[in-house]
Amino acid sequence: MARKSQVYLSHEAVEKKILFIRGKKVMMDKDLAELYQVPTKALIQAVKRNRNRFPGDFMYQLINKEVIDSRSQIVTLNRGQNIKYLPYAFTEQGVAMLSSVLNSGVAIQVNIHIIRTFVKIREFMFSHKDLELKIEQLENKYDQQLQVIFKALKALLNNRPDDKDGKRW
Repeated sequence: MARKSQVYLSHEAVEKKILFIRGKKVMMDKDLAELYQVPTKALIQAVKRNRNRFPGDFMYQLINKEVIDSRSQIVTLNRGQNIKYLPYAFTEQGVAMLSSVLNSGVAIQVNIHIIRTFVKIREFMFSHKDLELKIEQLENKYDQQLQVIFKALKALLNNRPDDKDGKRW
């Protein structure tokens, strides 16, 4: 019986490969192929053979301008070099669908790890939003209370009674 080889990936290694393009968190075909230990061409061929599994919200091909604008995120080429094929971006759902078209043991393990990383990022973003909302609520609450205190202090300063000597305190 053949032993399964274990794939070890850190969440940080996967997070570095998650980009923000067209308002969505995505992973590029090249990075996914590297993680799945298959050539990029083989990954794209598997996707094209199963095109009906990858609607536009699961996967899309970047346009030239997006590749140029995203060079700080997508480190694919040096300046002056041209790309032969425009890369594909896979959303979280697209990455999940890849597990149905790439059926190797490595692909399954990597896929599980990537999905867990997407979930971790989403949970972090949700907790961050929740914390931001709580801070806003506290600011609004205390801003109103502080305004009342400042108004009271100003009223006291403007309407100070004279002391016995005729001087203001």
